[in-house]
Amino acid sequence: MKFSFSGMLCATAVAVTVGLAGGPVLADSGRSTADLPVAAQMYSLRNFGTLDEQLAAVEAAGVTAVETFGSTDDLSADDYKTELDQYNIAVISHHSSLDALRSGDIQSMIDFEKALGNDTIVLPYVAPDLRPTDEAGWQALGIELAGYAKEFAAQDMQFAYHNHNFEMVEYNGRTALEILLDAAGPGVKLELDVAWAQRGGQNPADLLEKFQGRVFAIHAKDNGAAGDPNTGGSGFVSIGDGTMNWTEVLPAADAAGVEWYIIEHDNAKDIATSLKTSATYLNAHVPADAARPE
Repeated sequence: MKFSFSGMLCATAVAVTVGLAGGPVLADSGRSTADLPVAAQMYSLRNFGTLDEQLAAVEAAGVTAVETFGSTDDLSADDYKTELDQYNIAVISHHSSLDALRSGDIQSMIDFEKALGNDTIVLPYVAPDLRPTDEAGWQALGIELAGYAKEFAAQDMQFAYHNHNFEMVEYNGRTALEILLDAAGPGVKLELDVAWAQRGGQNPADLLEKFQGRVFAIHAKDNGAAGDPNTGGSGFVSIGDGTMNWTEVLPAADAAGVEWYIIEHDNAKDIATSLKTSATYLNAHVPADAARPE
């Protein structure tokens, strides 16, 4: 299997200084970025530069973890791993479409991701033509996802679901997200996109408490206020620049057992600056006991 870098990204930035031991050290906290569970979602930089430019930007920023996305067309796993190793970047999860999961070739996906050292697959989105429209439909999808989770678990991998706002719709007093996860069972983890949850009318901190112990990661991004000119048309802004109550969300994420804080901005006007702002904010505000999973 091969991996396509067409329209892909892998970069973020953070203000750092260089410590005596040679590793990047946070100027305001003294912690090495290598100790922090902060990663970049590569979708954010899908229109930014070449692969080398993306990886060099990650290395220069001191951020050493990414979440990948997309198809597998052009680059072999071995070649991809070589590129990543050159810049000391680890893959901590991968976004794979529902069509790919339904293709019947999950083993190729597993083989590719294991070659990169990745043990987590995430379903990032359910397209409108595949999306349930009632409670029974969300239950059926949850049961289907439980089957994929078992296939991944059998080979020491985990599977998670990433939300948008449409899962916040309620059916008989329960959100579609609750219905799906209840039907799926504990084998399906959650990657909570806090900005999309907020857009759907839910308090992300409340959801983190509700799903405590089951949240693999949060997609850390912020919603701009109405009329904010810095959203790039998506409505999102850099972390700390919007309406999200991070003093509530970040401790709730820590209490929920979140493993990773993954920076994302769907359509930043200046993605390099936005990622730097977001990473700097997270590095200053993630709870003191936050550490990378072993």
